[in-house]
Amino acid sequence: MVTTVPYEYRQLPTAEDLPDSDENPVDNELQNDIPNLLLNLLRLIWSEREDWFWGVDMCFYYEPNIEEPEKSKAIVPDAFLALGVDRRTNEGGRLSYVLWQENVLPILALEVISKKYNGEYDRKLLQYQDLGILYYVVYNALSGRRGLYKNHQSLEVYKLVNGNYELLPPVSLLQEGGKMVWMPELALGIGCERGISGNWEREWVYWYDRNSIRYLTAEERTKQAEELASQERQQKEKLATYLRSLGINPDEI
Repeated sequence: MVTTVPYEYRQLPTAEDLPDSDENPVDNELQNDIPNLLLNLLRLIWSEREDWFWGVDMCFYYEPNIEEPEKSKAIVPDAFLALGVDRRTNEGGRLSYVLWQENVLPILALEVISKKYNGEYDRKLLQYQDLGILYYVVYNALSGRRGLYKNHQSLEVYKLVNGNYELLPPVSLLQEGGKMVWMPELALGIGCERGISGNWEREWVYWYDRNSIRYLTAEERTKQAEELASQERQQKEKLATYLRSLGINPDEI
């Protein structure tokens, strides 16, 4: 879905005029690792596409302030996805995502809850809802614990329906505890299951196809290719041994 947002201002601040960070550091590894894992997967899944952008910890400016550009309204998701935009804009890449320059509203926003609650289930949810972002995804490694997170799942996907977010029911995956939500507008599913990334085994957030099959990471693809090559070598060696037992030299065949 591509949403064009018209503005009638003549002199709007550009990305070069705007701060490119809110100067609030992340407070745990997952806020970096999960968005970057999803980014690297998209680079594999959409390797031939040039019409998407996945921003990680980047300012998303949605309302300009002409007189004082630094006061333009912005929000900084842990990650967001825009479709129908240029994959790369220049040699240095984007400084920030400026709505009145891109003219395309992101279709998905992701928040990874940290040890300090930042309103992901209320204040930020309402912000993304008011902005009209179609999907809002919240990952929470602390889900199921008492207090604020007691009634929340580790991965929750909200969809904008008639102007309000509705929590979508996940599909259970074959792996115990795994779950996924299909998003037809993206032709992707997003879900979570236990896996290994960078030698760290835990529950990770992944992309899935329409059959609920998880897309493999680059390291998993490499390992899979190595295993297949090893199986082929073993089969060839087994065949060669059998031929020799019959008095046939396999090198002469």
